[in-house]
Amino acid sequence: MKTHNRIERMRAEEYLAPETLMQLAPFELRARAIVEGLSSGMHRSPYQGLAVEFAEHRQYTPGDSIRTLDWKVFARTDKLYVKRYEQETNLDVVILIDRSRSMRYGSLGMKTGWGGTDPSRATSHWTKWDHATAITAALAYLCLQQGDRVGVATFSDGLHTALRRSGARDQWRAIVQALAVEPVVGQASFAKAAEQALVKVHNRALFFIVSDFLGPVDEIRAMLARFRHRKDDIVLVQTLDRQELRFELDVPAPFLGLEGEPALETDPQAIRAAYLQVMREHIEQLATTTRAFGADFFTVDTHESVGPALAALLDRRTSYAGRRAR
Repeated sequence: MKTHNRIERMRAEEYLAPETLMQLAPFELRARAIVEGLSSGMHRSPYQGLAVEFAEHRQYTPGDSIRTLDWKVFARTDKLYVKRYEQETNLDVVILIDRSRSMRYGSLGMKTGWGGTDPSRATSHWTKWDHATAITAALAYLCLQQGDRVGVATFSDGLHTALRRSGARDQWRAIVQALAVEPVVGQASFAKAAEQALVKVHNRALFFIVSDFLGPVDEIRAMLARFRHRKDDIVLVQTLDRQELRFELDVPAPFLGLEGEPALETDPQAIRAAYLQVMREHIEQLATTTRAFGADFFTVDTHESVGPALAALLDRRTSYAGRRAR
């Protein structure tokens, strides 16, 4: 009960770390591709410049904005209907978060006011999962402020917890509450997660996929191909712990496989150079593969604040959209 009350009282700035929202505030999130959406005139759309005319009514479903309700129809029929328009468009943002066991790793001690998840409560460390959920919360908060619809799903061997896309006021709180208690287990299957996500999302959307992406590049390539076949806009956010990026270990110790691999006893100093070379090549290959599909790729260090990294990503996408418009 205490944990539930704690989550219920959680504020945006508390969960994200105090500086994050301020650092993101100056930037707009813009879709790189032409999407089926025109949200308050902010997103590129094939329908810009055309008249928007009333077309029909459809029955209200949870998640629809109450601003589109036709109260005159409600007064006559006692039923809720929303107005649909020709060229009615919205940007749908879907964030997929890797909840496989490797995301439980973290070498940074927790700080006061950083929120918390199931792995960090168990280890007292800020894990890759904590950083991924903070990124998700920041993106969702920003998109909802813009009036976009946001959906979130977690995945490992398939899709798990899924929150349907919504622009409702309580959507951000629902996202934070769900991720704070999500179990982080299993082995990641990127292609399967993509296939199951696309079954649920029928219109084109902007997909953020947040993971350590430590799986085979071929599988990640297959995932990207599924999204690009439908011309979705994709951003891969690779979340890695600083020790994974720098390997600053100097004491011989057993290395434990986080997703079923056997333990390995080794001397970190003896393998550091080879490890860093392999990791560098893996990240470069991921970046090259992702960009070949016209998608964005970004690597973040879990020891650094969420705000500056996301601000740089959004600034880069805004600049791209500006050049495209010109």
